[in-house]
Amino acid sequence: MHSTKSSGDDNAIALLGIRQISIMLTQRVTHQSARRLFARKPSSLILTKDTTPAITALLSRRPQLRPAASQAIPNSEAHQILANQRLNRPVAPHLSIYKPQVTWYLSAFNRITGSVLSGGFYIFGAAYLASPLFGWHLESSTLAESFGALPTAAKVAIKFGVALPFTFHTWNGMRHLVWDTGRELKNSQVQWTGWAVVGATVVTSGALAMVGN
Repeated sequence: MHSTKSSGDDNAIALLGIRQISIMLTQRVTHQSARRLFARKPSSLILTKDTTPAITALLSRRPQLRPAASQAIPNSEAHQILANQRLNRPVAPHLSIYKPQVTWYLSAFNRITGSVLSGGFYIFGAAYLASPLFGWHLESSTLAESFGALPTAAKVAIKFGVALPFTFHTWNGMRHLVWDTGRELKNSQVQWTGWAVVGATVVTSGALAMVGN
């Protein structure tokens, strides 16, 4: 008898749970259908006393409209506005936050001297080949005679300026060749070899500038 009563209670609880689940599913389907219909055509829905509070609250909402004013401007003015906006952008710190070191000065100077040497070679070579067409006198005898007529100070300065990129690129190139062997790569070694390149460049450039004076 006790077993029969317990089984009946379990069945009643199960039926009650199924009924609650069915009501919840029905309400969810109704709400979703109302949302879709309201999104397509809000005026087609009529609120009645039988409408559930959730649907009433949903249908009583109206989308907020915020009118935005627009103005047509020419392309040149639009580009100017964009350029002014870019000027106000924050710039990330780069060179200003690093302590100046001989290593990155020499790295930049190595590229500069390489460009000067190669560019000077090609420019003078092209000018020498084109000189007969334009009547330029770039032959060796003319250049030597013109250079010899200059004051001594000017000759020393010109020779020093020509020798400096050549000697620096040579000494720093040797430094790079040593690095290629896996040597002198510690921070302290990189520092002292850099200053050694600077000293050797100044001495050899000065010596070459004084030759022939």
